[in-house]
Amino acid sequence: MTDDNFGNNAGSNGSGSRNGAQNGKKFIREPAKRVFAAELRETRLQFKDGSDEKSPVYVILPTGERCNRIFFCGQMTQKEKKGDDTPFYTARVSDPTGIFFINAGSYQQEAMAKISRIEPGTYVSVIGKPVVRTTPDGSVFVSVRVENISETDIDTAKIWVDDAAQATLDRIAVFGKTDDSLKADEFYGTNLDVYKQAAYNALIKTEM
Repeated sequence: MTDDNFGNNAGSNGSGSRNGAQNGKKFIREPAKRVFAAELRETRLQFKDGSDEKSPVYVILPTGERCNRIFFCGQMTQKEKKGDDTPFYTARVSDPTGIFFINAGSYQQEAMAKISRIEPGTYVSVIGKPVVRTTPDGSVFVSVRVENISETDIDTAKIWVDDAAQATLDRIAVFGKTDDSLKADEFYGTNLDVYKQAAYNALIKTEM
């Protein structure tokens, strides 16, 4: 499944992080990675690649790939409008492995407007930036700042599960052979069987 199904190609159009600012080169969008909620929930390693103001911020997934943007499908289970002077929306989107926590505010006006019109229970496709933050009590919370969101259907969501499972298994296959996966192994001590099983379970659930 390509991001064209979503109506906004994750690799070439719209807003998002870009590279090449330091050298005055044309900015290039970061491709959006497919990742299950269960893996994103465990993501902790976040860093800025460069010292420039526009340098992209990445996370490294436990299965060993860096990403600046992610693409996922699921069912919006709830949403809430917060704030008065500077309103923003938060929502939850479920996939077969867990929950994505998404949000959009004044800097994502189009995405915020779309979320406001989507009813809970609707299947959606989302492109956004993963954000890892530590709360005052020391807990770690991973959310997704929405760049674009669109209503979709259950069949498209099932195709995304297939794609996300394959992407997960592809990352596992080269784990320990790339610089980022070595960093992930050192930081997380990743148990690859956990993510392999999550991918298989997600595939099984979509067939039920």
